[in-house]
Amino acid sequence: MRVYLGIDTSSYTTSMCLLGEDGKIKADERTILQVASGARGLRQSEALFQHVQNIPEITARLSSALKGHELAAIGVSVKPRPQDDSYMPVFLPGVAIGEALGNLLDIPCHQLTHQETHLWGGIASAHGPKVRQFLALHLSGGTTELTAVRRREGNNQLQIELLGGSLDLHAGQFVDRLGVKLGLPFPAGPSLERLAHETRETVPVATFHRGGMVSFSGPLTALEKRVGEVSPAVLARTCFASIARTLVKWIRWAEESHSTRELLIVGGVAANQLIREILQEQLPAWKLYFAAPRYSVDNAYGAAFFSFVSSGKAGEAFAATYFSE
Repeated sequence: MRVYLGIDTSSYTTSMCLLGEDGKIKADERTILQVASGARGLRQSEALFQHVQNIPEITARLSSALKGHELAAIGVSVKPRPQDDSYMPVFLPGVAIGEALGNLLDIPCHQLTHQETHLWGGIASAHGPKVRQFLALHLSGGTTELTAVRRREGNNQLQIELLGGSLDLHAGQFVDRLGVKLGLPFPAGPSLERLAHETRETVPVATFHRGGMVSFSGPLTALEKRVGEVSPAVLARTCFASIARTLVKWIRWAEESHSTRELLIVGGVAANQLIREILQEQLPAWKLYFAAPRYSVDNAYGAAFFSFVSSGKAGEAFAATYFSE
């Protein structure tokens, strides 16, 4: 069987994924980068060094899944977003191994951005949106963006139009900084979510959206001031509830200029169950597609899927099953 390799070396995860031509994942290997206790992140140089260390270990784990199969193409994330000025050194190790393998094996190495990797991973794991044009929310520690996405005629390239973003903190930074303040390990999302499910109580926090731009610095400051006064569980639940309320405002703003009511939600923050529940409750007119939780966080599934659907008639035919028009 022909298989397709996806590679993504993001700010906090080294990821590789093998996808078969039957559309099934043959192997999905990831290593979370190590962050010192109490720290709120990694420098790019620190993350890059860890990727260089992790890649040989991950390829060793992939080797058994590759046996008996033919590696047909590679997809690799090369930068954060599909913009000319978008760049981060952390993607260099992934690009290097992807291009090296492509050259040695004489197979295509398809380049895409980290954001496109998330979108393709969301489309594949959620089996939608089914339409050519839809909106997408990318919510993570490094990105908080509302975009209009169009799948171009005749190929599977995604045309992404930025509609709005954050004035200050990203949604994932809000979560991580509150979590670290509460003494939780970084990244704090999973631990903070477990805390949030211990209560139904929240405290009042103002949220902000204006003209397509959101802000999370105000809610973070308000909740940090309540540390020691209010239980960590209440602060955790308030954090996710305030993010969800901000997103509802944002999406309703987009209704004024876009007729589509199909929305794909990707990124690590989108894995949070409380945020999903609030969006589904507050946006009944929208058809919401959430990437599967395992493929909301950083991973290489989308890069592998893109390399498959971009590699000949078999991939194109398979991609057609994901879209109704």
